[in-house]
Formats: sequence, structure tokens, C-alpha cells
Amino acid sequence: MSATHAILLAAGRGERMRPLTDSLPKALVPVRGKPLIVYHLEKLARLGVQSVVINLAWLGSRLRETLGDGARWGLSIHYSDEGSQALDVGGGIFNALPWLGSEPFLVVSSDIYTAFDFADLSIAPQALAQLLLVPNPEHHRTGDFALIDGRITAAGERTFTYGGIGLFRAQLFEDCEPGRFALLPLLERAMGTQRLHGQLYRGPWTNVGTAAQLAALQSGA
Repeated sequence: MSATHAILLAAGRGERMRPLTDSLPKALVPVRGKPLIVYHLEKLARLGVQSVVINLAWLGSRLRETLGDGARWGLSIHYSDEGSQALDVGGGIFNALPWLGSEPFLVVSSDIYTAFDFADLSIAPQALAQLLLVPNPEHHRTGDFALIDGRITAAGERTFTYGGIGLFRAQLFEDCEPGRFALLPLLERAMGTQRLHGQLYRGPWTNVGTAAQLAALQSGA
């Protein structure tokens, strides 16, 4: 992967992790002594990414204060402030496009904890997005997508879940308007033209969405 720009999605409220997230942004929840988002920043720095956008909504000022300008990791951080109402994943990425360059950029959900190496992602010239897929976790048994010969498809059994990590092209957001909107309809549109690609990862991966999941990670379970 040769992306030089990335966006870390950090605007969510973290409702299922309350009361912890009443006073702490979900992205700053510590796992094994380190905030979740810092694991991603360290990986991006090792990869050679130069510019990182972090989108903000709930308790965004705490993220600014904690992470600063990114210099301690050798990164340049820009904050995309969405105000009091987060723009959802699609709207949040679209809002940050002016800072994400003209080449494919990396998108990472800040509440993911994983050993996946971002360098293992690559995107084909014809693809609008390359998604990291994982086996369906216990909390999402129905899955999101099927994967056939490197293409994400609606055909076949939905045995995989979007892992919150991917390479995206700005063209995925053509015809979008500013505001709040979901990412899934755009992915489905790309899937319909066979321009949504994916790869499977079976290693350590957790979407830290509940107190129980956080406790399991802390204990090494």
C-alpha cells in the first residue's frame, strides 16, 4: 500500500460503552495502557503516511488536546470538526475529502483493535474501494458481504463482515452532497458495477463496541 493520506473515524458517541464514553471519546478508550486511536497513528507513521484527518463530533476537543498536531508520531493531523451532530461514516468521509488528496486514501475506524498490517492492503486500478473483511463476529452473525475472487458481491452467502479498514477513491463519493449520510449505499452502488473489491483477514480483530468486549481485550481473552 502506498497511500500518503488517511482518515481515522472518531466522531461516534459510543452509546453502548456508556458511562465510560460520557466523559471520554471512544477513540481515546485505553486498551492495554494505550488509547485505541494511538495504535492506528503508530501504524500509519510506520507505513509512511504523511497526513491524517481525524473527524470529530462527540467530545472532539478532548481528541485535539490529547493528540495535538501529530508531530510526536511524525504525522500531520488535520481535524474535520462535524459539530454536535456527527455526519455518519459516509458524510464524515465526504466532508474530509479536501484534505485526503487525489490518490487512494486509507480509512480506519478508530474503535477497531487489530494486528492487521495496513501495508497488506492494495487496490486495483478499476476498484473504487478495497475493503478489509473479517469472519463474522459473534455480535454480527448475519455478516455484510460475500467475497468471490477478490470482488465483494451480493451473490452467495454473506459470510464476512466489513472490518472498518479500507482503501478508498474519492470517485466513490461522486454526486454526493454535504450532510449526514451512510456509507453502505455508496458501497452497494460500487458493488453493482463490480468496482467494490475486498480481501479477507483472519487474524486478531475486535470492534470495541461494548464494555464486555473492552474487558475481554484488557484481559487478553
